[in-house]
Amino acid sequence: MTMFTRYDPFREFVTLQDRMNRLFRDPRGPEGQDESLTSTAFAPPVDVYEDEHNVTLKIEVPGIDEKDIDVRIENNTLTVHGERKFEKDEKEENYRRVERQYGSFTRTFSLPSTVNHDNVQADYDKGVLKIKLAKKAEAKPKQIKVNVGGQKTLEGKEPKSASKAA
Repeated sequence: MTMFTRYDPFREFVTLQDRMNRLFRDPRGPEGQDESLTSTAFAPPVDVYEDEHNVTLKIEVPGIDEKDIDVRIENNTLTVHGERKFEKDEKEENYRRVERQYGSFTRTFSLPSTVNHDNVQADYDKGVLKIKLAKKAEAKPKQIKVNVGGQKTLEGKEPKSASKAA
């Protein structure tokens, strides 16, 4: 099974900028020690899939309280905004490595015109935000029965009963 990971070419630059800022910051300044850990924004990974009834988004946002997540639809655009806050239990100098990203994020998605904006459901469970957007009734596929005529013709020839009558 092939796994796809999201590549962010600017992530290393942000990390380098954070390290440079930390190097030149005055440790006795008014800012808190853990400010550099919380200053980066991040983009949580999202899966989007569609079936005949819904468009569904699954967004990985572990460690974020549901009260810190805001979901809005405006002008055919879905916007998800949230914030992962740094735990204040430990001081920055106690950390050897910080790989989890903290701070706020905003993801926006253009919605197809087939989505019913009045029928949206958002659930948050085990660190995954699942947004289910129902499709409008007229947008759902409709199967049409094809009626077949009385007799079939082969390669453009008339049926035998029609040629006998002539």
